[in-house]
Formats: sequence, structure tokens, C-alpha cells
Amino acid sequence: MTVYADLGAEKLIAAERSERKIAVEVKVFISPSPVTDLERAVGQYYLYSSFMARLEPDRNLYLAIPKRTYENFFQRPSIQEFVKERQFPLIVFNPDLEEIVLWKS
Repeated sequence: MTVYADLGAEKLIAAERSERKIAVEVKVFISPSPVTDLERAVGQYYLYSSFMARLEPDRNLYLAIPKRTYENFFQRPSIQEFVKERQFPLIVFNPDLEEIVLWKS
């Protein structure tokens, strides 16, 4: 089975950070329901994570989300608890400035 990363606004990026190999799944959360977007992001995260564990076990997977999504949705107590329980490494980025504003491992 071959899995291809999304292209365009959502994509999988391979990179290195502080001598660690990482992959980044970028999600933009643009549907009317952020919960639906989270469900899709979590599913893809676990799918990619499973494949990467076998193919590139030294690479860590991060979920990247826009700053506005982090501030408006991921700060809800229930979502914070969900992310904490599942230990999702997050990257929060500002799409307008094209910069990373927060790394959460």
C-alpha cells in the first residue's frame, strides 16, 4: 500500500530540527466543523505515524496547525486534554507570515 501526502494547503513535509528527523502533517481546519477537521487530522496522523514507525523509525511526526486554529479551537479544555492524552507533537504556524510560532513536543 502506498500513502501519498496531501498537496496544496495540507501536506506532509520531511525535515530536520536540531539534528532530529521530523515529518510534518499540515492541517488548515477550514471546514465548518473544527471537530470534523480534528477527526480527519487525527486519523491521518495515526495512519502516517504507523507507516513511518516501520519505514523511518528515527523520524518523528508533528501535526502542524494555523495559529488561529490553535487559539480558537485547541485552547478549549476538552481539546487540550485530548491532545495531552494522546501526546500529539504540535507545530503552530502563522500562515500570513509563513513562520512557526510554537513547537509543542
